[in-house]
Amino acid sequence: MKIKDFAVERYFARYEFTTQYLLSSSDCDGYAMQDVLDLASDKEQNSWNELTLGYTETIGSDPLRAAIQTHYQTIQMDEIVVASPGEANFILMNVLLEKGDEVVCMLPSYQSLYQVAKDLGCAIVPWKPSEEAGKWDFNITDLKKLISDKTKLIVVNFPHNPTGYSPTLSEYRELIELASHHNITVFSDEMYRFLTRPDAPDLPAMCDLYDNCVSLWGTSKTFGLAGLRIGWITSKNKELLKKVEKFKDYLSICNSAPSEILATIALNNMDSLLQPNLTKIIDNCAHFAAFHQRHEQLISFHPPVSGSTAFVRLNMPETALHFAEKLVKDTGIMLLPGELFEYGQAHTRIGFGRKNMPEILEIFEEFLFQYNS
Repeated sequence: MKIKDFAVERYFARYEFTTQYLLSSSDCDGYAMQDVLDLASDKEQNSWNELTLGYTETIGSDPLRAAIQTHYQTIQMDEIVVASPGEANFILMNVLLEKGDEVVCMLPSYQSLYQVAKDLGCAIVPWKPSEEAGKWDFNITDLKKLISDKTKLIVVNFPHNPTGYSPTLSEYRELIELASHHNITVFSDEMYRFLTRPDAPDLPAMCDLYDNCVSLWGTSKTFGLAGLRIGWITSKNKELLKKVEKFKDYLSICNSAPSEILATIALNNMDSLLQPNLTKIIDNCAHFAAFHQRHEQLISFHPPVSGSTAFVRLNMPETALHFAEKLVKDTGIMLLPGELFEYGQAHTRIGFGRKNMPEILEIFEEFLFQYNS
């Protein structure tokens, strides 16, 4: 299949490893490998020391899937397939969808959640949010109006990238009831799972609540271990997972052996990695809120409900893309403009997972004083 370029990733390819300051990253600072190994049990340390760099099981090793299983209520070992998150998404769309199917997807959204389906010949039906004073809301009533007899898949992402939206538990259950009533498969992107602010509920994995759901999670966001390239999908639909496993033979075939062991250690010690990330996100949200108060005329912002990102409106006399290009050229600060999410020209994503945010905001503020003078 031919597929459209991934706009967000192409933009990151231009700047992520060359510019000095990243203000739009959705992940947290990466942990050092030794930080992870220091958490290992004796058995895990022995596995690491005795590791041979051969092929691994397509669906993931038993120790890794056992560690994954502990973070679900109903999922069994044979209801887990391990792959990189992007690969898992790509495979699922290919084995589930046919040309002409309708796919309801939250927009704005990470492009792969709809682009693969679109280039397979599916019709994408956008579920768009409302925005008020920087606060975003995806209304279930709006979603109900989008369902038709052709709807094959609903794609959701909570906590949501880029807006930081997350539903209440009752809204979450209402969405599941809606999908169940129409017998529609739900693909639930849960990559930001547990990155939850104290005043927001930790949503259960949707695969634990709905048999016709496929949940996606991984080590990139929650754990600060994006370099492992380890993710997984979980579902009660074993037939669908078997198709995913077979399709994977044409892609990575199997996972990285070192990454599997490191991911196993991380999953068995999640709080040790999660809590510093969550503290950093909460602190940075406070820093950005104070920054916003000083520049309310230029930026509309409301703290995210959960997750590590927010989608803020720039009240500028130019497009977000032009502003971002000017900012990175003059200061080395990279923003991710809304055009890359195919969502107008007035927004940018802010990421709260990097410890140097206070330093970045000082430089950004100097730029804004000059910009506004």
